[in-house]
Amino acid sequence: MVEENELDSTCGISDEELTERFKASIKIDQEICKIKGLPIAKYDDETECAYLEYPDGRRVYVKED
Repeated sequence: MVEENELDSTCGISDEELTERFKASIKIDQEICKIKGLPIAKYDDETECAYLEYPDGRRVYVKED
């Protein structure tokens, strides 16, 4: 049995559709950051470290003190 809350019943947006819209909004925000020359925070699974990626491709890894 699927329970719906008030928001779901009024908007009619499924969880899957909401997830897809969220992912699209993140991609749009990243493109805006690139255009403005701002870095994008990312995570490297291989090194298990966060970093900032600049529009020129340069990566600056976050170091713990």
